[in-house]
Amino acid sequence: MSGLATSWAALVLSIIASIAGQALLKAGAGAGDFRAQLLDGRSIAGLAAYAGAAFLYMLALRQLPMSVALPFTAVSYLAAAGVGYFAFAERLNLAQMAGILVIAVGVIVLATGSAGDPGA
Repeated sequence: MSGLATSWAALVLSIIASIAGQALLKAGAGAGDFRAQLLDGRSIAGLAAYAGAAFLYMLALRQLPMSVALPFTAVSYLAAAGVGYFAFAERLNLAQMAGILVIAVGVIVLATGSAGDPGA
C-alpha cells in the first residue's frame, strides 16, 4: 500500500475510532453521577478510542493536506447522528436533517474535488 493510500486508510480508521468513542461516551453517560461516569468502563473505552483516533489522524496528516483531512472528518457528524438515532433513540428534527444533508454534500464535494489534485 502506498503512503497516500495508507494515509487515507488511517483517516478512515480515525473517523471510525472517533465515532466509536462518541458512542461509548454516550453509553457511559448513563452512569449515576459524573464521577461514576468517569470511572465507567464504557467511558474509559470511549476515551481510549479517542486517543486511538488522534494517533491515526496524526498518521493521516503525514501525507494528506490538513485542508482535505480535517473537513473530511465531517463524515463523523453524519455517522454520529445515525448512531444517536438508531442506538440511543435520539430524534432528529427537520433542521437537523437539513444540516446533515448539507454536511453530506460538502463531504462529497470535498472528496471529488480533491481526487484529481496531486497535492491532496
